[in-house]
Amino acid sequence: MRLGVLDVGSNTVHLLVVDAHPGACPLPAHSHKVELRLAQLLDGSGAIGPDGVDRLIAVVQEALRAAEDKGVEELLPFATSAVRDADNADEVLARVREDTGVELQVLSGAEEARLTFLAARRWYGWSAGKLLVVDIGGGSLEIAYGMDEEPDTAVSLPLGAGRLTAGWLPADPPEVDDVRALRRHVRTEIARTVGDFSRLGAPDHVVATSKTFKQLARLSGAARSAEGLYVQRELKRESLEAWVPRLAAMTAAERAELPGVSEARAGQLLAGALVAEGAMDLFGIERLEICPWALREGVILRRLDHMGEG
Repeated sequence: MRLGVLDVGSNTVHLLVVDAHPGACPLPAHSHKVELRLAQLLDGSGAIGPDGVDRLIAVVQEALRAAEDKGVEELLPFATSAVRDADNADEVLARVREDTGVELQVLSGAEEARLTFLAARRWYGWSAGKLLVVDIGGGSLEIAYGMDEEPDTAVSLPLGAGRLTAGWLPADPPEVDDVRALRRHVRTEIARTVGDFSRLGAPDHVVATSKTFKQLARLSGAARSAEGLYVQRELKRESLEAWVPRLAAMTAAERAELPGVSEARAGQLLAGALVAEGAMDLFGIERLEICPWALREGVILRRLDHMGEG
């Protein structure tokens, strides 16, 4: 069957269309994405304002038309931290439902972490052993660890690149004191979780997902995305640590000129790099591999599992 996953994220609303059936690898058929940056559209009270809601509805309607054009048989719509954390989340969900007919499922941070972990486990297989998965989104950071398809432990922290940029780095280029304060905040938050993971022992394989990690790996010399899913890409902590001060000294426009960095994400790349650096340092990660599959694939795989049970 042809499935569509509609991911209302903190940065992007992304429709991924795949041809899939239980027991087979989902084959991408179409991708439609719009940069909405919901995480940066929150007003002073933490709510998504009327303009943001209107824009969200318009983008969801656009995605629905694309899904219909591509013959999608079943749509799996979900939202992550930007909607989850908005003070008016219930109102936003009701408006989307009334105006588009789409019932967005709001994933918890723990669910995000578990589904992303499932996708990474299926990608690498059982030979990866104990797997540590790190994902930096626009609104949150997810970390999960385990030997099975369900992680033994999973956490979600409000350390998304878009959220932190909006809240901590107002200047362009950023002020030195602001960067230092954000670095301290990130490491304090991550450090609180390290003990939950370290008691389970060292991982056999460490992987990362998300656009932030892909861009940081590309800066460090990893292959371009055009070279395909099956090219191994990695990020070394040594390389990342060299890039962080360089990114901090640049404007968003200057970062957008770097290889693999999109204009839409350039402004939040420094915050993402500080989170990546903090996680790699505090968890003692010298290198990690970039996993092509992430949350959207995890949602698809879980749906296919349920179909197979039926």
